[in-house]
Amino acid sequence: MGIIILIIIGGILGWLASMVMRTDGQQGVLLNVVVGIVGALLAGFIINPMIGGGNIMAGDYSASSLVVSFLGAVVLLAIVNLVRRGSVR
Repeated sequence: MGIIILIIIGGILGWLASMVMRTDGQQGVLLNVVVGIVGALLAGFIINPMIGGGNIMAGDYSASSLVVSFLGAVVLLAIVNLVRRGSVR
């Protein structure tokens, strides 16, 4: 059951990140889920230990862990845009 919730939350976070970065029209549902989950991983292993927050990969769905995971997804999209187009957008 935990993996299903992670996919749903990852999809929502990836979709919100793509809306912020204005790449929603170029991505499908699957890529939104992947960006959300990988962004959550990125944030969970890099940012959360610095600030002492939880990690959604470990089942902590607090507001701080969701915000940090969302920021991880936005940073991941910015990096992908930089590599693909040469600009963050």
